[in-house]
Amino acid sequence: MIKIPKIRTAYLAWLPLATLLAVWPFSPSPAFALNNVIIISTEHSNNLGVTLGKLTPVSQVPVLYAPAKIVVPPTQEFIVSASQAGLVMKLNAAIGDKVKQGEVLATINSSDLLSMQRLYLKAASELTLGEMAYLRDKKLFNEGVIPERRWQETHSQYNALLSESNEHKQLLEIAGMTASEIGQLKKTRHLSGLLNIRSPITGVVMEKMIVAGARIDNLTPLYRIANLDELWLEINIPQERIGQIKIGDKVLLEKPATETQELEQRKAAQAIPVSAHITLLGQSVNPENQTILARAIIKGAPADVRPGQRINTQIIQPHKLPIFTVPNTAIAQQEGNTFIFVQTNNGFKASPVTIIGRQSDESTISGEFSGSETIAIKGAVALKANWLGLGSGE
Repeated sequence: MIKIPKIRTAYLAWLPLATLLAVWPFSPSPAFALNNVIIISTEHSNNLGVTLGKLTPVSQVPVLYAPAKIVVPPTQEFIVSASQAGLVMKLNAAIGDKVKQGEVLATINSSDLLSMQRLYLKAASELTLGEMAYLRDKKLFNEGVIPERRWQETHSQYNALLSESNEHKQLLEIAGMTASEIGQLKKTRHLSGLLNIRSPITGVVMEKMIVAGARIDNLTPLYRIANLDELWLEINIPQERIGQIKIGDKVLLEKPATETQELEQRKAAQAIPVSAHITLLGQSVNPENQTILARAIIKGAPADVRPGQRINTQIIQPHKLPIFTVPNTAIAQQEGNTFIFVQTNNGFKASPVTIIGRQSDESTISGEFSGSETIAIKGAVALKANWLGLGSGE
């Protein structure tokens, strides 16, 4: 048996095509490379486990992953407190309940409210008498019956009574009585120590701080309510990476999912992910973990994004040049350079690429591509071996 020496790729590269074809039948591998071109049959590439696919064009590139915490903006969070001391008669809301603005959250029996109502009714009665005197003296002054001094005294007394009545009315409003309840009190003159505590906003009960039957003081906190239509992401950015982040950058949330949800997410590849946009970059470094705070706003967050939740985020930025995503299995490394294998009429061509981002099992690349190329998304290792002359026959 005659032993045929191996013919290396470096040697084949400068041989004429006719010589290559003459040598080829004696090669132990049914593929060879010429100037980054791998000549290989479809049958052989299938035997090597090569799977074909397309480049996926994208317009954004991932910058970094960072942990974050979901919080409620301070303008969207309220503490509902008792405006009067008394006994908690009834609580109408529990943690997690959705409440509307003006909805009654609790009822308090307050003796102080009775005193305030009594003073208001007294001031209203005195105002009624003062108004009658005011109208009478105004008529008499216009007719020249009374002197101007008396008219001024009556006018001044009426203004004082009006101010006092308005003061007691506003105190009742501060205590929690509505305008209709105050009007009903003035009409019926029926005192009631029952005070309804109402929700200042439409939102969700985040915390209940009291129980029914408890005696409370003035300004005792009862509930914490938040409007969850808008949430904030507080992202911890490593200080050495803060220069890569810009105001307006998009932030993707990696929501925790069950096995069923993960399967559904894989099937629904075109689903829109939860995203936010950075609106603030902090000016100080946290001495405990050497990170800088970045804030992003989430509007219209889904139900599974909740305040207090710690979550992983990915910051991405727009890219001006054409970029594509490919599976990591499509990428081959050689002498510090990165390549993917583009299908040609006779096999594949090793095309250089630049990796500009990675995301789980995909990489974002740039290179001289039109986007219509067919590439090997699996089997890059086997193609690389044939490319370097390390085929199965060697």
